[in-house]
Amino acid sequence: MATVELRKVETVYQGYVTLLQATLSGPDGQAFNREIAHHGRAACVLPYDPERRTALLVNLPRAPVIWAGGPPELLEAPAGRVEDEDPEETAIREALEECGVRLGRLEAVGSPFASPGVSSERVDLFLAAYTAADRIAAGGGVADEHEHIAVEEVPLSLLWTWVEQRKVEDLKSLALILALRVRRPELF
Repeated sequence: MATVELRKVETVYQGYVTLLQATLSGPDGQAFNREIAHHGRAACVLPYDPERRTALLVNLPRAPVIWAGGPPELLEAPAGRVEDEDPEETAIREALEECGVRLGRLEAVGSPFASPGVSSERVDLFLAAYTAADRIAAGGGVADEHEHIAVEEVPLSLLWTWVEQRKVEDLKSLALILALRVRRPELF
């Protein structure tokens, strides 16, 4: 199989995301361009309570989703950008900030590219059990980040109904719900 070669990358815009223009050459030597949205690495965790058979999720407005005609708020597992920490630490921090839950051991699910046709973002996915006693704060996110987060504790049976009805519209959350269903079917 002939390979494609990356020849040059230029920064077109730098802000919350960085927009790059890549010049590549195909197997025939012909040059072509592609845009890359670079956002860095992210981590996402689905906290679930195996005793009460619930999961913690957040509802929050997402400008791209609203712009694309999606719902005004998207139901998601807590997630965030990996900064000066490893992905596990990010997932634990985000679960506490967004859901008010203290997590211990994380179970790795995967590290897929979020939308490889346009984005370099890789998302580390985790599952994590919690108990009612681990809910130590209200959650809702960091005030000065304007996230407008509402925390929802959803029965896993209802969450699965939403999956079957195609109501879970966030890909990383869908992947985590499916992973939990495969690994712990008795909880649903």
